[in-house]
Amino acid sequence: MTDSASQRPKRLQSAPDLGPVVRERRKSQSLRIDDAAALLGVSVDLMSRLENGQGSVRLDKALAVLDGLGLALMVLPKEHPWAREAAATGAAKPTDEKKA
Repeated sequence: MTDSASQRPKRLQSAPDLGPVVRERRKSQSLRIDDAAALLGVSVDLMSRLENGQGSVRLDKALAVLDGLGLALMVLPKEHPWAREAAATGAAKPTDEKKA
């Protein structure tokens, strides 16, 4: 991902917010969902559920997918500067996307 906007931290408000981030990263690497699943050692069903925010995905599996795609999940206090930066840059909320 060379786009500077995609390098900014994203603040996720709910579990389904993770899906578009994973899908964008996978597509930026020119990977089909089945190829990504095979490379990451997970099922296509799991990748699909994760990307679409449907059903439950075990945290260890989600973390493995993120790691395999070169992403990291960070847990920070809301007052941490990075968390404030992510909130200030307009981290997309599901309702924001529907309005566009």
